[in-house]
Amino acid sequence: MTADARRAISPGKATLKQVHDPAETVSDVVFRQIREDIISGVLPPGAKIKLEQAKERYSIGISSLREILSRLTTENLVLAEGQRGFEVSPASRRELLELADLRIVLETHAIGLAFAAGNLEWEGRIVAAHHRLAAAERKLLAGDVSRTVDWVRYDWEFHQAIVSACNSATLMATLSSVFDRFLRYHMLAESFRGKPVVDDHRLLFELSIQRDVTGATEVVRRHVQSGVEHVLKSGRIL
Repeated sequence: MTADARRAISPGKATLKQVHDPAETVSDVVFRQIREDIISGVLPPGAKIKLEQAKERYSIGISSLREILSRLTTENLVLAEGQRGFEVSPASRRELLELADLRIVLETHAIGLAFAAGNLEWEGRIVAAHHRLAAAERKLLAGDVSRTVDWVRYDWEFHQAIVSACNSATLMATLSSVFDRFLRYHMLAESFRGKPVVDDHRLLFELSIQRDVTGATEVVRRHVQSGVEHVLKSGRIL
């Protein structure tokens, strides 16, 4: 993933998960925009969030902005500095490893639940999600970095579809948060892992349709661990 591709993921152009809810308030929308800016690297680790500048950028009042940034501290995406304001949470090798472990625990547990409860509609969601992801990955492998935005969104949608039959809203919400925080490190690495990640997704798709819990959990474990190695090799995380 190039720096140009990373910059393409910004408010007004695309969202990481494309969540559109008619009931969303202005604060909800700005919360999502700032969160996406942090995950995509538009707001890099350690960046000071100056309230006056952020107020203009996101078109929202200072009091609402403070509330939003305080909400983001609960996900460890933002640090509150008392009277000095807020800054984007730093990136570290330790957090990357912790997020990888947590993602493996949550996602593999959700897979076991989903494979036991999934029905034909669930299988259809997996097929559709993998079709979209594979199409974006073919473009990326061909050198079309403009598809990075699509890949980021479709990658989550594919993994989410696989566990969507777990029947636990709390598990899904927690996994979603961890997935995004883990994704932030991949965005910082600024490179696409290439054919190995595409092969992982294809195999995970096949094992999911077969409801092979053991095989799928092993692929997820390897998939996440290889992602960690890829990020660390980039040299951008200390």
